[in-house]
Amino acid sequence: MPRANLAQLAAALSLAAATILAPTARAGSAGWSYLAEVDDLPLAPGLVELPNGTLFDAPQGRIVEATAEARPATAASGAEVHSFYEAVLPQLGWKETGNLAFARDRERLTIEIDDARRPLAVHFSLRPLAGANPNGN
Repeated sequence: MPRANLAQLAAALSLAAATILAPTARAGSAGWSYLAEVDDLPLAPGLVELPNGTLFDAPQGRIVEATAEARPATAASGAEVHSFYEAVLPQLGWKETGNLAFARDRERLTIEIDDARRPLAVHFSLRPLAGANPNGN
């Protein structure tokens, strides 16, 4: 087999392996990763989603519980994570309704930062708004 063909084959296999073995979070246009079950909810820089999150589709809407933690090599602080979500989520259509509590469409998102834990942990809870009509009325 000619060298050029071997190089093309190696490149194709490398791309296929990267696609298959890629983590569930995807990189966005700003270089962010996103929660696996909420594809438009970015992870703050330095956070990585932990496995075993929960997704439940109910007639009233989806219920998602997920946790992320700071990568050991990063020094992400609770204040930095808090500032990130206060700045970014309104740009994605979320309206802040309280301290790290947001609403959009018929969903409510709450974010809890455990700054005392090492590594730092961030818990995300997405639920239907109370009284949300599954028919959109």
